[in-house]
Amino acid sequence: MSPTPRPASRAGGGPRTAVPPGAPDPPGGTAAPAAAPRAKSAPRAGRRTEGAWGWLFVSPMVIILGLFLVLPILMALWVSLLHWDGQSNPFSGQTQFAGLDNYRALLTRNGLDRTLFATSLRNNFYYVLLTVPLQTILALTLALIVNQRMLRGRSALRTAFFFPSVTSSIAVSTVFLFLFQGSGAVNTVLSWIGVRGPNWFNDSRGVLSLLLGGLGIVDTGHPTGALADHSFMGLSWFEWLSGPSVAMCTIILLAVWTTSGTFMLIFLAALQDIPRELEEAAAIEGVSRFQMLRHVILPALRPVLFLVLTLGLIGTWQVFDQVYVMGQGAPGNTTLTPAFLSYSSAFDDADFGQGAAIAFILLTLILTMTAVQRFLFRERTPRTRRTR
Repeated sequence: MSPTPRPASRAGGGPRTAVPPGAPDPPGGTAAPAAAPRAKSAPRAGRRTEGAWGWLFVSPMVIILGLFLVLPILMALWVSLLHWDGQSNPFSGQTQFAGLDNYRALLTRNGLDRTLFATSLRNNFYYVLLTVPLQTILALTLALIVNQRMLRGRSALRTAFFFPSVTSSIAVSTVFLFLFQGSGAVNTVLSWIGVRGPNWFNDSRGVLSLLLGGLGIVDTGHPTGALADHSFMGLSWFEWLSGPSVAMCTIILLAVWTTSGTFMLIFLAALQDIPRELEEAAAIEGVSRFQMLRHVILPALRPVLFLVLTLGLIGTWQVFDQVYVMGQGAPGNTTLTPAFLSYSSAFDDADFGQGAAIAFILLTLILTMTAVQRFLFRERTPRTRRTR
């Protein structure tokens, strides 16, 4: 008989024996080697394949966005560096390269261009400062009203509140022109209570300056002191602080009325997503409606509130159509905005380089204010103290 074969020895010297799962390694040897590193290449290859298929599926949208969004932005950026009248090819050698001259004329160089741009910034700043809070508060109030379960005719109220948002802004602006004329319906109603209304769209007086003048704090006709002696970007401090004109206040009223319906729907969707258990638990605790709003509803609406404020901020800095219909900057450039000034510089004055420069300054301003707003509304996590 042939001798019984001996088990093959391992490199460590010990015989290869079966080791049950979970048992310690036998002396003189180790457990079965782990899987070879080659096994990890399969998931990586799969991820590469999925990534390639993902880019293939999104490539049509990427191409469309590149052709109709990214490429026009880059072309407009190039135009902002030129003195271009719109008659020749801006990418040929026939146009004059200006570099940052258009931006200097708007920001640092004394002249009419900087004065007009500063005036538009002042007007739009007051427009944003009043419109965004008012439309947000009104939209939230309307959403809270139509979200009540026991309210009758909720659907009709939602439709009525949302109707101005889907109406053409040009048509609404035209209606406001008739309502706020010197002999319009608004002044007629005011006359019934003994108030003589102003000539709304022809009144260039600042509301804040009228208030300070009425209190006797400032002589609006001849301001003196630091308000008149100091200036910024070609405008005196009194001009910066005089507030929105009466004509601009009319446009602000129009904007608040036409945009609150859209934001009401956003708030309404968020309110309906709040668990009823939170409200019922708060009601059992005996909290008031104000406490319910402050401690339950507003914290739950924090992300939606940030969305509404961001959309309102972007929209108000881009206001154009109401200004175009309701005065085109008149009276006295008190309703002039950067968006309309960009259009006017390009198409009325045939200075497309300066118009594009205004647009990019406005874009930078919007992005900066949005970033600041995002920082203020960020989630704050409590800091944990280190224990020694």
